[in-house]
Amino acid sequence: MNARQGFIGQSVKRREDARFLTGRGRYTDDIVLPNQAYGVFVRSPHAHARILRLDTAAAAAAPGALGIFTGEDFKAVGGLPCGWLIHNIDGSPMKEPKHPVLADGKVRYVGDRVALVVAETLEEAKAAAALVEVEYEELPPVIDTAAVEDAGAAVHDEAPDNRCFVWQIGDAAGTDAAFAQAAHVTTLTFRNNRLVPNAIEPRAANASYDPAGDDYTLYVANQNPHVERLLMCAFVLGIPEHKMRVVAPDVGGGFGSKIFLYGEETALVHATKVLRRPVKWTAERSEAFLSDAHGRDHLTTAELATDADGKFLALRVDTTANVGAYLSTFASCVPTILYATLLAGQYATPKICATVKAVFTNTAPVDAYRGAGRPEATYTVERIVETAARELGLDPAELRRRNFIRTFPYATPVGLTYDIGDYDTTLNRAIELADVAGFPARRAASEANGLKRGLGYACYIEACGIAPSSVAGALGARAGLFEAGEVRVHPTGKVTVFTGSHSHGQGHETTFAQVVADRLGIPLEDVTIEHGDTGKVLFGMGTYGSRSLAVGGTAIVKALDKVVAKGRKIAAHLLEAADGDVVFEDGQFKVAGTDRAIPFAQIALTAYVPHNFPHDKVEPGLNENAFYDPSNFTYPAGTYICEVEVDPATGTVRVERFTAVDDFGNVVNPMIVEGQVHGGLAQGIGQALMEGCRYDEASGQLLTGSYMDYTMPRADDLPRFVVETVPGTPCTHNPLGVKGCGEAGAIGSPPAVINAICDALGVKDVAMPATPHTVWQAARA
Repeated sequence: MNARQGFIGQSVKRREDARFLTGRGRYTDDIVLPNQAYGVFVRSPHAHARILRLDTAAAAAAPGALGIFTGEDFKAVGGLPCGWLIHNIDGSPMKEPKHPVLADGKVRYVGDRVALVVAETLEEAKAAAALVEVEYEELPPVIDTAAVEDAGAAVHDEAPDNRCFVWQIGDAAGTDAAFAQAAHVTTLTFRNNRLVPNAIEPRAANASYDPAGDDYTLYVANQNPHVERLLMCAFVLGIPEHKMRVVAPDVGGGFGSKIFLYGEETALVHATKVLRRPVKWTAERSEAFLSDAHGRDHLTTAELATDADGKFLALRVDTTANVGAYLSTFASCVPTILYATLLAGQYATPKICATVKAVFTNTAPVDAYRGAGRPEATYTVERIVETAARELGLDPAELRRRNFIRTFPYATPVGLTYDIGDYDTTLNRAIELADVAGFPARRAASEANGLKRGLGYACYIEACGIAPSSVAGALGARAGLFEAGEVRVHPTGKVTVFTGSHSHGQGHETTFAQVVADRLGIPLEDVTIEHGDTGKVLFGMGTYGSRSLAVGGTAIVKALDKVVAKGRKIAAHLLEAADGDVVFEDGQFKVAGTDRAIPFAQIALTAYVPHNFPHDKVEPGLNENAFYDPSNFTYPAGTYICEVEVDPATGTVRVERFTAVDDFGNVVNPMIVEGQVHGGLAQGIGQALMEGCRYDEASGQLLTGSYMDYTMPRADDLPRFVVETVPGTPCTHNPLGVKGCGEAGAIGSPPAVINAICDALGVKDVAMPATPHTVWQAARA
């Protein structure tokens, strides 16, 4: 491709795929260090129990055993921190029990870490771990989210009623008054089912210690290595931050589950210094099911008040959010700041009040999973809107149109200000692409075959590009949410970019290079992207919340602006022109209105060979960095339409058609965006129809601990998606005009699927996951 054509908006093939598809990726488990040792964790078989005796003598004497670590080794250090402080309605802080690196006197969920066994080989570590003897006193487990306050047992002594917090946003009195004036009230109670993330690459870590410099290196499958380093060093182990290098190499998927600081890698870092050996651990799939942070798990009652014409008057939401046994890194912000602030959806609802009660249970911690709060909010809004339409006898699309926000910027009743949007365009285009006009004929054909056919809508909006720091700080964040970028121009004009964002499948090495090549007017192959290494990258807050391009990309653009500004001064000196007369276009610095020009590469060489150089204006070299802290979130939005066919005799649901129309603002690489949407749709449809994490309420045992019990969507479970990104409404507050795209598919698809099933069966609700048995029961009822 000719660089002069520009790269923004081009479907450039992903550069990183060459190594991934030929087995040349470098993942954490691929890293084997000199004198490598291996770790295995002993995990609790009980959901709730006191540790009466922990005997490691036999394990320590086992062949190859190097060391055994228990909770006693971590009594003097801090617990794993929660990064977001939420306050109760009365202003008091949330309950925040210590989250120990290894269990301290008590285990609180099946899979809780009890001990770390390190040996010469993985096989020897497993054999030694089997010899660790633990005597437990079993305690009653707390499992049922709806009944935790009456469970008769406490997960933590600090929270005898198992409440972490009760939080509220919105105008409670105004909402109640609006309900009193309503012509119609729709009420719906439902559960947003718990999910297990299941990235292709399990979590892994490999820690080493260099006594000569008192330095640590941690290789870890993580989405934000700088945050991992900060939390582990400053809040847990007390290691000076500059003594720790964290490297997140190729990461095979994260979906949120690799954002957090876990006890496993923390224990490895401690062990490597004690043993003076590198210590490596890679989770087995059964461990991942037990110990990775899970997602969702909300129990919600939503009420929508409308007038006689279907205009929304108020929305009232009460949610109980299960946070599991401990507060994970971002657990407290997911059911609050990332959830309730999105309950306006795309609609001009005058009054909204949401109350969220977070509760502890004897289950794995729950934290951010693809979408993180926004799928739960969209499910709440789009299920209640669709249900209201059917109760009012209105077409679901028409009810939405009557209530769309059309004036921007728009301040919602729950704390956000949408900068721009066009919801009619995405709805109308989705209806056209889905051939809604032809649906009655298709429904009649299904009925003739004894089958039921339904159509479901979901009009989602999300707040992503997670930031800004000032807003996040006011809402309880204990960290900044900016991003950093560095652009290093070499003497030959080649460019290396260092970004604080991290790629675990999003295609940053391609998309970021497109932005840089487009701005500098250079070939794409002249740009290299570096990420995931605190030893190379200035700083960074990582990748989550669809923030990579909107926040990380903008930091790079700001650094590029500095490079161009400095290059303009050098060019003005060489061209004997005023700085203000020099423009940068198509990779050349030109004197405006003339044919006098100098290519970018010559400016780069001059910066490093400054024989003829404006030393009074600039220093030699061409290397710039920038931090970017956005002034607002970005607000992608869209309409999804799902069409299903249901066999009422068996409960089998087949997604026949799925149409997704999104507004992502400006798009850098359409092919990558489409791929992101496809992946999100697969996950969202998986949640709606198949995936559901279940614990036995009597014993607390995980009932869905393998792929034999936890169903993942496969290619033949999904239709050929119809995906389109409309020209859209560019974001108003970042220079690229981009919005996030990585989570949209998982946000909008679950309610569209369930709305379609309810339409097919003529019922008010079907619980997720809508398995054949669940759907068969609904059809029978």
